[in-house]
Amino acid sequence: MPWLETVWFLLIGLLLAGYAILDGFDLGAGMLHLFVAKNDRERREVMNAIGPVWDGNEVWLLTAGGALFAAFPRVYATVFSGLYLALMLLLVALILRAVSMEFRSKLEAPRWRAAWDVVFAVSSFVPSLLFGVAIGNVVRGIPLDGEQEFAGTFFGLLNPFSLAVGLFAIAMFLTQGAAWLQVRTEGTVRQRVLAAGRASRIAWIALWIAVTALARVAAPGTSAAWTRWEPWIPAMLTAVFLFGLARSWGRGRKGRAFLFSSAAIGAILATLGLVLYPTIVPALGTPERSLTIENAASSTKTLGVMLAIALAGMPVVVGYTAYIYSRFKGPVVVDEHGY
Repeated sequence: MPWLETVWFLLIGLLLAGYAILDGFDLGAGMLHLFVAKNDRERREVMNAIGPVWDGNEVWLLTAGGALFAAFPRVYATVFSGLYLALMLLLVALILRAVSMEFRSKLEAPRWRAAWDVVFAVSSFVPSLLFGVAIGNVVRGIPLDGEQEFAGTFFGLLNPFSLAVGLFAIAMFLTQGAAWLQVRTEGTVRQRVLAAGRASRIAWIALWIAVTALARVAAPGTSAAWTRWEPWIPAMLTAVFLFGLARSWGRGRKGRAFLFSSAAIGAILATLGLVLYPTIVPALGTPERSLTIENAASSTKTLGVMLAIALAGMPVVVGYTAYIYSRFKGPVVVDEHGY
């Protein structure tokens, strides 16, 4: 396989994994906050737990989209035109989520804050569901015509398998959010977070098993990938990490559960990538129309120049991100400077 195309397939996968791990706990915290926080101060505590990092976490998704546009423009054109309505819903939800966090504390009126709390929760739920639905459709295959353009409808994307993957993503992000909040919160809020996280973790494991089984029927094109040894490695690591998550939940070192949860998300997306490779967007029912790393890639020169830029810029991004997280580690302090 062409090595530059493979490298960019890997880099885009890493960016999506970074988004799922980092913005995943933001979205999970947003979905949880109505249930684990019962008064204004507790809800501010949950928001402040993600306050210093949430906007930076979303950059990983934007960067992945930009990398997809430059490295595999035909994939970008097909996916973004076919999923246009879903992407607009995603953008609206992300905008409302940011607005709800910034506007909530502008007034002290209880109804004003309660309304923005609901917006915050809903606008965290919608991206989580859409992320899973998008992944489910990619695994299942997307209807493409002879020109490799989207030939389906928005409601056709809401098939049972993709909705099941959407529920799987919700459970995964709920657990990731609970794992983060148990590090950043204390007292009553943390106790509720631990209880919510136990429930979502069970749902995550159950849905992981169910979705894997459903894929055998809903996405038969992926069956051949399991005859290779490569996808089995991250699949088995996923089981190990989920077991470690269950063992470490609520015990001793708070950060261990978050590390296991993050590792499990990374392993799940690694499994997905190895199952699909070298295909990026499988064509439903017509495999010969699929978009692959070979027929959808930019020129070799473009990929090479972009790789040089990425190699120069990524250490800066990773270093900056690590600094921000280290700077704001520890339990949340609720004062007049927070949300």
